[in-house]
Amino acid sequence: IQQVFKQLFYMINAIALNNLLLRKDICSWSTGMQLRFNISQLEEWLRGKNLQQSGAAQTLEPLIQAAQLLQLKKKTSEDAEAICSLCTSLTTQQIVKILNLYTPVNEFEERVTVAFIRNIQKQLQERNDPPQLLLDFKHMFPVLFPFNPSAITMDSIHLPASLNLDFLSKV
Repeated sequence: IQQVFKQLFYMINAIALNNLLLRKDICSWSTGMQLRFNISQLEEWLRGKNLQQSGAAQTLEPLIQAAQLLQLKKKTSEDAEAICSLCTSLTTQQIVKILNLYTPVNEFEERVTVAFIRNIQKQLQERNDPPQLLLDFKHMFPVLFPFNPSAITMDSIHLPASLNLDFLSKV
């Protein structure tokens, strides 16, 4: 059950983040607030179902950071340093794309300046990020089956002749 929810939450993360990276109309402060609220509801649900050890919440980390990026101030070099230290699960390319797509919803917000984005790129240039922008929503985590040793020893097993397993021999 834990593995199923980890996979499901990864797919939610990948699809939501990919949509954020592709749609200018949803890259705003208010979308960041809505995302963060919805993610906290998912995290609360996991706690309520006692699934916090499943790793499902950790798969949402890139989306959490993207939501926080949308909510942070984006003016000074201190803001750039805060973004760089906060967004460790996002690639440089993803951070820059979100900043480029950021669209102010009201007159109190301002567009992100080109100088600010260049400052972010300069601070993140030593990162060795993968070149891909979008997340692979078809990624599958390996299924792990717990090992439960049997009390029956292999010496005591009798293989019926009707199985035609003559090629097997006891050692």
